[in-house]
Amino acid sequence: AGVHLAAAYPGTPSTEILEELSRFPHVYCEWSTNEKVAVDVAVGAAYAGRRALAAMKHVGLNVAADSFFYASFTGAEAGLVIVSADDPGMHSSQNEQDNRRFAQFARVPCLEPSDSQECKDFAVAAFDVSETFDTPVLLRTTTRTNHSSTPVELGERTDVAPRRKKFPRDPAKYVMIPANARARHPLVEQRVLDLAAWAETTPLNRIEWRDRSVGIVTAGIAYQYAREVLPAASVLKLGMVYPVPEQLIRAFAAGVERLIVLEELDPVLEQEIRLLGIACEGKSIFPLCGELDPTVVRSAAAAAGLAVDRSPVTAAALDLPELPARPPVLCAGCPHRGVFQLLSKKKAAVSGDIGCYTLGLLPPLSAIHSCGCMGAGIGVAHGAGKAGIGERMVAVIGDSTFYHTGMPALA
Repeated sequence: AGVHLAAAYPGTPSTEILEELSRFPHVYCEWSTNEKVAVDVAVGAAYAGRRALAAMKHVGLNVAADSFFYASFTGAEAGLVIVSADDPGMHSSQNEQDNRRFAQFARVPCLEPSDSQECKDFAVAAFDVSETFDTPVLLRTTTRTNHSSTPVELGERTDVAPRRKKFPRDPAKYVMIPANARARHPLVEQRVLDLAAWAETTPLNRIEWRDRSVGIVTAGIAYQYAREVLPAASVLKLGMVYPVPEQLIRAFAAGVERLIVLEELDPVLEQEIRLLGIACEGKSIFPLCGELDPTVVRSAAAAAGLAVDRSPVTAAALDLPELPARPPVLCAGCPHRGVFQLLSKKKAAVSGDIGCYTLGLLPPLSAIHSCGCMGAGIGVAHGAGKAGIGERMVAVIGDSTFYHTGMPALA
């Protein structure tokens, strides 16, 4: 894709993206202080005419939201792609928010690959879309896509010439004072309409006609589950999940007897289809919470009377003795151990933070009583202290989190 710069903040399941990119000599890579800084760094490079990428886990986009939104209004001089690695099932996260909502909120196109090959291909497409429509592009992946391995045909790197020699002097476009922002907003709304028209014909969206008694609208990793569990069904695979192709959806819906939406987490596509006045089923069949997998999809589909590939299998009951729990623990020699041991002994009220030291929550230390998001611990301790509860609060935070979002609460 000719990327010149990539910036990120580590967080499962996105960490490996920058680790792998750093192996390419033509790409400048950096771990940024937090996700907002990563997006700002990428925006700066894109303003300067170089293709740039910022990567983060889903909750990182919360931290970067201000930058994400202003970049939607300004556009850039070169391709700008933001990778959001969502975590259905919360394998390593405090929530399982669906960041397709962020794309709708910021009026930014969103692409969602379904396997490793598409991750590569859609990244290339995302930069082309970004430059064609003067917009950031959100590339949404999920844990299962990020942590799976499938054959990928890489091809040769395409060197993209810088689109500028100097930083642009265009205040009306890049200085978001209210007067300029008001002028930019109608352009953003027109861009959404232009993207929706483009979505009708892009090969990123495609119909696969099979048995027309059932039609599945799906995207991302859920497409793989649809093909495995419902192999006879017709499928509308959406590679661009925002904005959606209205006419393509209408044509597909008209060609099937029963329209079903299979998507992970929020009913984003289901709601878009219902807003078109098209009847469909989705979360009435498949779960709203948690990560999907073939077993979950198969059981839900069979219960809804759909023709699945095989009957759901009940796991065999094994007559085994109860095994002791083996939860993760702090590393031997970790300096947090002694701190947590003392705090536990003193029965102190402790507000914690995001990091491996959150394991101080578990026995035998049992020394953390709140943990919400990166950098929250100090602010929570301060607020509780000012509430007049009559006991002193202790905040615990790691070094990376301290620089990430911990310092503002101390200012």
